[in-house]
Amino acid sequence: MDFSPILLSLETSVVATAVVAIAGTVAAAWRIRRRGLAFELLDGLFLLPLVLPPTVVGFLLLLVLGRANWLGSLLYDWGLRLVFSWPATVIAAAVTTFPLMYMTGRAALEQVDAPLLEAARTLGAGEARIFREILLPLAWPGLAAGMVLTFARALGDFGATLILAGNIPGKTQTLPLAIFFAVEAGDTGEAVRWSLVTVGISLAALGALNLWTRHRRGLAMRVVQQD
Repeated sequence: MDFSPILLSLETSVVATAVVAIAGTVAAAWRIRRRGLAFELLDGLFLLPLVLPPTVVGFLLLLVLGRANWLGSLLYDWGLRLVFSWPATVIAAAVTTFPLMYMTGRAALEQVDAPLLEAARTLGAGEARIFREILLPLAWPGLAAGMVLTFARALGDFGATLILAGNIPGKTQTLPLAIFFAVEAGDTGEAVRWSLVTVGISLAALGALNLWTRHRRGLAMRVVQQD
């Protein structure tokens, strides 16, 4: 049995989650202090991949990164051939999951008490220090939940990955692609096996999040009882 779809899916999801966790959290932290119509429109741009069909997202990425576009042509001249490669699977997964991390991160960061942040600013703390030492620790449970959901969503990306990265066994064929082409070939047994693997990985990620949340809640309750 070829295990490459599992390994490729895990590698893609882990790398995409790491990229999106950083980008989404930074974008959310930058956004929560800004108001105005321009920033509302920017929100729409950030959230657009969430409402567009994944195939449309993949096609737009293909237009941007393909050789027909100036950016894609420039990347090709530099020796960076992203289309139909493993990095393309990461790019597709990262773009489609960014809105999920952005929304979750923004909700978590906005729950941090504003007076606490203002007190830190009054005492002379810079924005970078406030973000690192106050916002991140207090918002971490919500951010961690967003990372797990991002991982699970990246694991299941199909449309954008197929358009941008293609279905190359051992190179870009992730679990959703393996399932689709197994069904198309009439191999129901293989499709069922890959589906069960996908469900198992997703449930394991969500179960780990639930256990961690319960553990943190238990620690908080013990602290309250001791006080």
